[in-house]
Amino acid sequence: MDLDCGKCWGSSKKESWKTIWILAYQSLGVVYGDLSISPLYVYKSAFAEDIQHSDTNEEIYGVLSFVFWTLTLLPLFKYVFIVLRADDNGEGGTFALYSLICRHVRVSLLPNRQAADEAVSTYKLEHHPETRNSLKMKSLLEKHKALHTALLILVLLGTCMVIGDGVLTPAISVFSAVSGLEFSMSKAHHEYAVIPITCVILLCLFALQHYGTHRIGFFFAPIVLIWLLCISALGLYNIFKWNPEVYKALSPYYMFSFLRKTRMGGWMSLGGILLCITGSEAMFADLGHFSYTAIQIAFTFLVYPALILAYMGQAAFLSKHHHNSNQISFYIAVPGSVRWPVLIVAILASVVGSQAIISGTFSIINQSQSLSCFPRVKVVHTSAKIHGQIYIPEINWILMILCIAVTIGFRDIKHMGNASGLAVMAVMLVTTCLTSLVIILCWHKPPIVALSFLLFFGSIELLYFSASLTKFTEGAWLPILLALFLMTIMLVWHYATVKKYEYDVHNKVSLEWLLALGPSLGIARVPGIGVVFTDLTSGIPANFSRFVTNLPAFHRILVFVCIKSVPVPHVPPAERYLVGRVGPVAHGSYRCIVRYGYRDVHQDVDSFESELVDRLTEFICYDWNHAGERTNSWGEDDGLHSNASSSECRLTVIGMAAALSSAPNYEFDGTLEPASVSVGFPSTGSGGVADEVQMEPINVRQRRVRFAVDNDNASENIARPEMEHDSPMQGELRDLAEAQEAGTAFILGHSHVRAKPGSSILKRLAINIGYNFLRSNCRGTDVVLKVPPASLLEVGMVYVV
Repeated sequence: MDLDCGKCWGSSKKESWKTIWILAYQSLGVVYGDLSISPLYVYKSAFAEDIQHSDTNEEIYGVLSFVFWTLTLLPLFKYVFIVLRADDNGEGGTFALYSLICRHVRVSLLPNRQAADEAVSTYKLEHHPETRNSLKMKSLLEKHKALHTALLILVLLGTCMVIGDGVLTPAISVFSAVSGLEFSMSKAHHEYAVIPITCVILLCLFALQHYGTHRIGFFFAPIVLIWLLCISALGLYNIFKWNPEVYKALSPYYMFSFLRKTRMGGWMSLGGILLCITGSEAMFADLGHFSYTAIQIAFTFLVYPALILAYMGQAAFLSKHHHNSNQISFYIAVPGSVRWPVLIVAILASVVGSQAIISGTFSIINQSQSLSCFPRVKVVHTSAKIHGQIYIPEINWILMILCIAVTIGFRDIKHMGNASGLAVMAVMLVTTCLTSLVIILCWHKPPIVALSFLLFFGSIELLYFSASLTKFTEGAWLPILLALFLMTIMLVWHYATVKKYEYDVHNKVSLEWLLALGPSLGIARVPGIGVVFTDLTSGIPANFSRFVTNLPAFHRILVFVCIKSVPVPHVPPAERYLVGRVGPVAHGSYRCIVRYGYRDVHQDVDSFESELVDRLTEFICYDWNHAGERTNSWGEDDGLHSNASSSECRLTVIGMAAALSSAPNYEFDGTLEPASVSVGFPSTGSGGVADEVQMEPINVRQRRVRFAVDNDNASENIARPEMEHDSPMQGELRDLAEAQEAGTAFILGHSHVRAKPGSSILKRLAINIGYNFLRSNCRGTDVVLKVPPASLLEVGMVYVV
């Protein structure tokens, strides 16, 4: 396993220790950049105004004790030893927990779910024996639709706070690193230099995002490693030089002594102390790029000791320097002879830490978009090797503007720290709540275990969260405002998307209507392939009926394509395509369902077109090799069966690059070879497990679409001696190849959504104004799919929901 695939679905071999250590080293630059630079601003934020550093050292020892136990209990115990085990096929993060819960309990709000999705190999469920209490909880969640919505809102809240952290972390990280210049220039010059320098660095950081992390990624791990060694050495130097007995402050006694003396001020200062765990969520969110063991080793044996030494060293220095109580910062404890090298390394480390959260923001927005919870945006995959490296131009420039605005607006670490702290703790609270559900619903542990986890870690996080809320007027309002704004966008988009799907389901036309279209009704079949995009997994979409009504012709080969998301991180390529017939063989109509996980790379239309034809070719061969089963569905001689109006032919999994076992449990056999894997699923009828069929790919070339009726039908009756003895399968394959040569047209619905008359004011605002504004200002489906204009046919549709 390597960085390219991490703990993805295809890896079943145990990692060697060499691989684990390499991954642990690589994780330093991607996972721990944000967490490792927290010593730059924790003490400065804690001593901003609420408490003062006194000669008794109770305050500094109390802060050190809080930092030590916070780092020990939350990142080490909670994340490293518990939360990292709640992975979704090796993937981590808020959506991974939600996906895991949705697969065990039917609480997903994704509209077009199918029974066939549960047969995807990555949809595997751990077979823990279900207890009576877990069944009760499962039944409660499945019974009440309001709980489904509440769970989705909780997930979206965590998502919004992560995006808010993507705005705040680059600002506070770079600003705190650059603030070290105050010891190298006069105060007057420092005030006018730090803000512009910070803004320039942020501008450069975001301007380079389109190159992708992988192009400069090999610098990241060495920088963070050097930074960790640097703060460790500084910590040891300050401990032995100033106060070797500072280790005594690690006792919990100093926490209670600190709160007893400082009272309200000490409680409010927790909003600054909690910044020591900024970036802890990245350990879980980036789990898919590495492995559980690698992240454990990196944190336990390097990052955690380095951070503890750094905080102890600062405390040791401050315990002997009370005259600097008004200038508490990281750089005050750095010897003057090495201050400039440390400043340079700190700035580089802050850039690395910022890069990690920016990449994480791109990733989580892409996941939200996959689950129909975010408007369509352009996603650029910057690396063909490293999975998940993406760049979203619109989000990148919005983040840049907001980061620079935060830097100029707040102008100090105190306000930035208050804002960042609230966002960090909100994400952790969401993770704690979702993990407690995983413990009882997925791991089937006794409720007391889940409740203990929730109460123990939740109470710690609530303590810090309440301290952050007291700073609402001092910067903490910003992540709340951003979260409300983003939540509104996400909920409006998701609500309208679900309503559109319900409208499509209620207004789809029957299969009999499609099969009745022909010359007798003035409908012509024209050369080429017509690809009709729809959200429906069965039935004929209303936009196609509108298309035929306005333009009485459609293509000889017709494919209804549904691109859908499945609540798993990855769908193996061999299981991505579900293909079936729509009507009898002679009609030339097919249904193709393309399934992606929430972290999968979506294909562009060029590769999709050729791959679609390859999958149809494989399906035709498979279907004719199982003609008996097909005849049972459609009757003799391809005639229409009496149940055709209520049933479509079963869908079949058509693979691309990997062979699957024909066993119903969908387990990998570990062999990778060119093969087509076909497993039948009932759409509305019955089907069984099918056999494997090997196919050679057909090389085809793309042409511009033609949409012209062939008036001279005599050419179809010209005798072709070399083809007159073709089998029906060969004839169907020839028709498909000729249609591809003629060109492919992509038929998309261009929708306008309107609320029903008599709807509430809130619904009219959300649909008529909110959703339509977002739809008109985000990427269209044709842009997201990269459909060339010459091949695009749009059908106008008005949805009254």
